[in-house]
Amino acid sequence: MDDDATVSEVVVGYLNRAGFDVDVASDGPTALALAAVRTPDLVVLDLMLPGMDGIEVCRRMRSSGPIPVIMLTARGDEEDRILGLEVGADDYVTKPFSPRELVLRVESVLRRTGDQADRAAAAESGLRTGPLVLDPGARRVTRDGTELSLTIREFDLLEFFLRNPGRATSREELMRRVWGWEFGDLSTVTVHVRRLREKIEKDPAHPRLISTVWGVGYRFDAPPATEGARDGA
Repeated sequence: MDDDATVSEVVVGYLNRAGFDVDVASDGPTALALAAVRTPDLVVLDLMLPGMDGIEVCRRMRSSGPIPVIMLTARGDEEDRILGLEVGADDYVTKPFSPRELVLRVESVLRRTGDQADRAAAAESGLRTGPLVLDPGARRVTRDGTELSLTIREFDLLEFFLRNPGRATSREELMRRVWGWEFGDLSTVTVHVRRLREKIEKDPAHPRLISTVWGVGYRFDAPPATEGARDGA
């Protein structure tokens, strides 16, 4: 979705040639209407849209379910990029951009969301630590029995942490292992860690599960057994 017809035409052309079926909306309300009729597998969303900006469109789409979103932002608009990630965007590409790069980002995000049956077969039936239970096959996380609403990247990030407890991991490695990127804006990792803390920590301002290891990155610390006992109470 982009209000610039030329940009939309180029993006659609590249995505079509890559084998994707693409619907186009030139404004926010039209995008929401299209998504309500047929839930998209992924949305490429420009931040600057008439009628309703991309942030609000993303927020409304994400409120109805975990739709993958890649945002298009102007170079230098760091605050807008971070806000986009905070409302649930899974990735972003800055303008001017290479259409081929966008196609690669689309394919990367879809690889994370598709083929769940193969992922479930390869993974164990579930990961449990303290009050947290993560089901890789169902892409479902609960805390104390209550299901959490996580974006695709938040889920993948938490799964990585649960599989690697007690290990300090740099933001660069998290970007490679979770996002599948060899390079990129490391603030993307920072924002997702902050959002994940807000959803799984009792006190996000004083996190006990995801610790910052200064000069290195982050470490997931399993909660005490007594805290996990409440999950089965």
